[in-house]
Parts: sequence; structure tokens; C-alpha cells
Amino acid sequence: MNFNKVLLLCLFAFAFNLNAQVFDPVKWETKTEKISDTEYNLISTATIDAGWHLYSQVVPEGGPVATSFSYTTDSDAKLIAKTIEEEGHTVDDSVFEMKIKFFENKAEFKQRIKVLNKELSIVKGEVEFMVCDDEKCMPPNYIDLVFNLKEAKQVEEETTATTLDFNATETEIFEPVKWNTSVEKINDTEYVLVSKATIDDGWKLYSQKVPEGGPIATGFEYKVENGTELIGNTIEEKGKEVMDKVFEMKIKFFKNSAEFRQKIKISDKNTTSVASEVSFMACDDERCLAPTYLDLNYDLTKSVAVKKNEDKFQSEKEEGSKGLWSIFLVAFLSGFVALLTPCVFPMIPMTVSFFIKQSQSKVKGIRNAIIYGLSIIVIYVLLGTIITAIFGADALNALATNVWFNVIFFILLVVFAISFLGAFEIVLPNSWANKADKQADRGGLVGIFFMALALAIVSFSCTGPIVGTILVEAASKGGVAPVIGMLGFSSAIALPFALFAAFPGWLNSLPKSGGWLNTVKVVLGFLELALAFKFLSQADLVLQLHFLEREVFLAIWIAIFGALSLYLLGKIQLPHDSPLKHISVGRLLLGLLTLSFTVYMIPGLWGAPLNLISAFPPPLDYSESPYGVGNAKGGGSSASHAELPEGAHLLAPHDILAFNDYDQGLAYAKKVGKPVMLDFTGWACVNCRKMEQNVWVKPEVLLQLKNDVVLISLYVDEQIDFPEGEAPDSKLRPGKKLRNKGQKWSEMQTIKYKTNTQPYYVLMDHNEENLNVPVAYTPDHIEYIKWLKEGIGNFKKN
Repeated sequence: MNFNKVLLLCLFAFAFNLNAQVFDPVKWETKTEKISDTEYNLISTATIDAGWHLYSQVVPEGGPVATSFSYTTDSDAKLIAKTIEEEGHTVDDSVFEMKIKFFENKAEFKQRIKVLNKELSIVKGEVEFMVCDDEKCMPPNYIDLVFNLKEAKQVEEETTATTLDFNATETEIFEPVKWNTSVEKINDTEYVLVSKATIDDGWKLYSQKVPEGGPIATGFEYKVENGTELIGNTIEEKGKEVMDKVFEMKIKFFKNSAEFRQKIKISDKNTTSVASEVSFMACDDERCLAPTYLDLNYDLTKSVAVKKNEDKFQSEKEEGSKGLWSIFLVAFLSGFVALLTPCVFPMIPMTVSFFIKQSQSKVKGIRNAIIYGLSIIVIYVLLGTIITAIFGADALNALATNVWFNVIFFILLVVFAISFLGAFEIVLPNSWANKADKQADRGGLVGIFFMALALAIVSFSCTGPIVGTILVEAASKGGVAPVIGMLGFSSAIALPFALFAAFPGWLNSLPKSGGWLNTVKVVLGFLELALAFKFLSQADLVLQLHFLEREVFLAIWIAIFGALSLYLLGKIQLPHDSPLKHISVGRLLLGLLTLSFTVYMIPGLWGAPLNLISAFPPPLDYSESPYGVGNAKGGGSSASHAELPEGAHLLAPHDILAFNDYDQGLAYAKKVGKPVMLDFTGWACVNCRKMEQNVWVKPEVLLQLKNDVVLISLYVDEQIDFPEGEAPDSKLRPGKKLRNKGQKWSEMQTIKYKTNTQPYYVLMDHNEENLNVPVAYTPDHIEYIKWLKEGIGNFKKN
């Protein structure tokens, strides 16, 4: 129902009944509580007639007039936080047709103040409110309130514990994901542990696998003992994979509900339950909650028998199949590229002609060429199988995401690239090729196999870097991906030998070998070199070294692709190039394409998003100038690098002095006599970055942050573990230890400030008392600077 209509009805009802009676369904009383010599609680109590509702201080837009309080304190006293209220009821209101919080019968409101003038005896206030019954509403009413401090009742110190809520704001604890468990029995020793998440509307729960730089992935840690064994990995539903508004990348997530299944095998029949811990992060379209850790229990005695172990999530298999098909396709295309290198291409007509001439018939020649091609496939697939067997299917994925292996991949790809550019050739020992040649002379199937092995060894200087790159990329997928990759690559290599053996007339249509083969090899070298820096960037991001920030990465890619453009256009020549009399149309077009790509990347140095390559360079905030090149730092200087206090750093790009440890920051604030600004933030908090990039950069805000407060940024998703044996006890989960420093700050925010969303800003004094009401995401910089000045001003009054 439209609020204007409701208000009109209220006025009409009021006018109609004016002569008959005056409705006064709410009576107000005041009293005061003395907490200390300087602090008091101003208590306003509303007595509400039966059938009438008094509304909360916070109501939805389009609803009734909220209850609100104003107090006249001048310079004699200051308010501590906002007026707090009781729990009340939140139901569907029949008048306004929306969910609204209201009070029945009685409601109590408390406002804490700090007295600055000891002579102060009376504090005046005013309450504005609206009351309704199930049919009509009274117009907004205004009542004067008087609080007599001289009549304040002294309260015991322990009763003030309930006043923790004075530090709370309108925010609340969000629990958008609820978990329940069940068990399916396959047989007497095998079970499936089922974890189901129910997700509130508008919220998302993320997959177990997310891209780097994205949210915290959902993870399960099962506590297995007494011979209980996990079989395979935890599988999940298909979910959705779309462009996430918060992280601006494609991420798989779940809405409404999600189910995760883990198969186990038990050897001890006395085992009646299994425990696990689930870690997850939930986000809506604007914000993310801190990582959450919950204990789950699976009661095997209440398991439901199933006929057979059917994979409920066929879609998960299909998704895995799609991933393997993509690896096969990329490897297959890479195999065709390898064919066009000077080590492989000339071998096609030579080898096929050999088989046809040495065979007694055309049919036998075709058969031998096909066996030759199959032997090539066997050799490369065997290579992928050996790598998978040595490292393990899951270990390959772990290696690919490990910092040091990313560095090793970078070095390998750089070596491969330099080889392709012509500095040297990567060759296997000549003795290997000689032994393979001798075995090939034996003839028959064994001889054909060793001919294929000799080809693989001789052509390694061209195929080795491509094979290595495929294996590196396939390793990031884990499982049998390396085997599938080698199958695709070798199939492309082997296919021409079988086809040209079957149709020898096609050999005449093959282009002649020449300098273009070396051009293909050089182009591959430039691409390998560009890809190498992707792996180095991943290692730099994880370690937060800031050696390869976005501008540096893009500068390197611009240089690489710019040099490639000059090479294709004939402006650069490398050692093994043939003299270039003219540029072919194909080479010219490819040169123009790479030149266009180079020009496209240049604006990225000034903060352009570069969506076409967003998966490759570091994110926009991992930059020398996250707020854009040319944005002046301004605001004075918090400190120089030479005089930084212990535990502090200069927050880029504006050199705001900041701490990431609460105790160190508070100690420094006491030392320099400045208030503390707590910044509850997160590495994966997009709104936090928006505040830093759009609000903190305003000159007036920046001036306050650099000169008038001590900033303590507490990252609730910080994954740094505590030293061995030093993990504190969890206060929210008795009997548990905190997993990492992020969980420590998350618990602190939840317990002390009754909220778990970020960003969340608190201004406090040296006694850890709030100087004003904490705020959350505040994109209006004018409102934010008012909040800053209010808190800083209250600190100076103390």
C-alpha cells in the first residue's frame, strides 16, 4: 500500500474522530541509570494500548514513520552510539503489506551519554513516532522527553555488560547459508556423506574451485579415524557459471540450495558418526561476508539405504568431460601448429614416401604409415601417463597452484621461448636417436615403433616446448588431463602421416619447406614468452611481493607483442631467418592483428580494464596506481618510509600510515595521541576497494586519514596461519582453535560490533570506546567526511 495513501487515511481518521475522542494509544515515561561518574543511560519507555503497534527506529522504504529520538546536549554531554531498542516483532504488517519490526504492549529505548559538564542535571529530548492498529494509523506524533540525571539509579558494573549493544549499529549478523547433513548407505562398509546448504534469496555460495583473485572457495575437511577412508573427492552440483558482479570474473556458484557428496569406506563397524568442518564465503550482488567455518556431523546410524552407488550429480561428470574435451581440442590444435615447425613438417613427405617405396604394395604402405602414426600417439600418451602416475592426479593440480612451481613453470617457458627464438636448440642426447635408429632397422612392427620414437627424439627441439606448455596447462586441471592433452597433441601429429599415406597424391599439394617454417617457430617463441609471465604473476600475487604489478605486466606484454608485430612486418630479423624480399599477405595481416592488440593494451597502463585479456594480467587493484595514473596523492604525508613504526606500512597509492595488527596500531595511537580508525576489510571485498578508490581519495577525506587518525586495517579473509602452537581459542566456537588471522578479526567484529559485513569502519578512543556510530559502505564522500570529523571532534573534546 502506498505510504501517502496510508497517511491520508490516518489524517481522515484523525479528523473524523476529533470531536468524538482523542486517541492516545502510547504513553511515554523516562528514567535514568548511572553507570559511572560520567556515563548515564537515558531510558524512554513506551506503554502501548492493546491492539496498537509502535514501529522500530528502522523501517523499510515506503513504510510507516519510524520511531526516532533527538537529544539536546550542546557541549555539556555527548551521545555514545545510537539509541538502542528491544528485539520486538518482525511480521507481515497488514496495513503496509510489508515486513516491519514493531512493538506491542511495551517498548524500551536506551541512549548512553557521556557527561562533559559535571553541573549538568537535566537532558531534554524529543521522540517522533507513529502508531497503527490492524485497520488504521495515527498521524506522526511528537513528544518532549525530560531526563533527570540527579534522580539516576546507580546500576552495578556487571549489569552494564548488556550495554555492549551501545556499540552496535543498524547492521546485524547475516547468516544467509544454513547447513544440514544426511547419510546414504551403499552397503555395510560404504556410505555417502551428504551436506546440503540452504541459501537465502539474493545470496550466493561459491564452488569448491574458484579462479585466483576470486572469493574463498567452499571446502570440506573431514575428520576420519578408526580406519575410515575417504573415496575420491567431494563432488558438487553443476551450479551456475556466469560473470560475477562483485568479483567481475566468471565464477561457479550456487543459489537457493547446494548439495555436496563425499563417499567413505569404514572398516570399524563400531563407527557411528563422522565429523567435518565446512569453510565457505557467501556474497550477494554488493558485498561478501567474512569466511565462515562450521562443524558438521554425519550420523551413520540414521543412514538411508540406496540400491546402488549412482552418481547423483551426472552434471558434474559432464562438466569434467567438457573440461577434458577443451584440453583435447587445445592440444590437438597445438599439434597442428607443431606440424608447421621446421623439425616436423619436412618429415611428412620423407617418411610417407619411405613407407610407400619400401612396402611391397600400396595397401601395406598405408598400413605401415597408420601403424607409424599410432606409434606416435602411444609414445606421447605414455609420456602423459608417466607424468600423471609419478605425481598423482590430484598432486598435479596442487603443483600448478603452488608458488614455487609457478616460478619453475615461468623459468621453463622462458627457456622454451628463447629456444624458439633461435638462441639455442633443446635436443635430447644423440645417443638416444642413434639407438632408436638401430632398433628401427629391425623392421616389422617393432621397427616402425622405434622409427616413431626416433621422430619424437629428433623433433624435440620444436615439439618439446609445445609439449611442455601443454603439460603445464593440463596440470592445472588435475586428474587425467595430461594424458588427454598428449592424446590430442599426438593425434594431430600422427594424422598427416596416415592421410598422406592413404592419398599419396596429396603430397604434391603440400607447400614447400622454407623460411616460413622458422617464422612459425619464432611466433611460437613470442607467445611462449608472454605466457610465461602469467605464471610469474600468479606467484607474485600469492606472495603479495608487488614485483609484477599490473602496469609492469602490461608493459612487458606490450613490449613482447610490439616486438612480434615488428618481426612480422619485417622490421626485425633473428639468426635463423631467411632473407625477406617481400611480406606475404598472410604475414602482413597477422602483423596488423598483433599490432592492433599491442595498441589495445596501452590504455591499460592508465587503468583501462582490458576485458579481452582480463584473465591474464593482475587485477586492477594490484597496481602501482590503483586509483588511476595521474591521481595526485595529496593530503600531506603520514610518515616516510625511513621512519615507519613497528608493524606499520604505507597504504598505496596515497601513503596512508596503516597497521594490520590491532594491538600494534592501538599502542601507536596512544603514543601519538590520535584516535583509532578500525577498518574491517577483506582482500576479496569489492566494496572495500570502491571506498578506497572513490571515497578515500577525496582531498578532505585523505587529509583526515593521513593526519588525524591511526588506521588499523583488519582483513577478515587473511589466510595467514598462526605459528605452531600459538593459535588462540575461538570465542564463537568453544573448544576450537582459530584457523588463521582473518578468522581472529572476523570474530572480533562479530562479537564486539554485532555485524559481519565489510567494509565496516569504527572510530574509537584509547579506551576502545566508540567515538560515534560506526558506519558500513558509505559511497557518499560528503557523508563519510562528516562521520570522520564527528568522531575526531569527539576525541578532541575528551
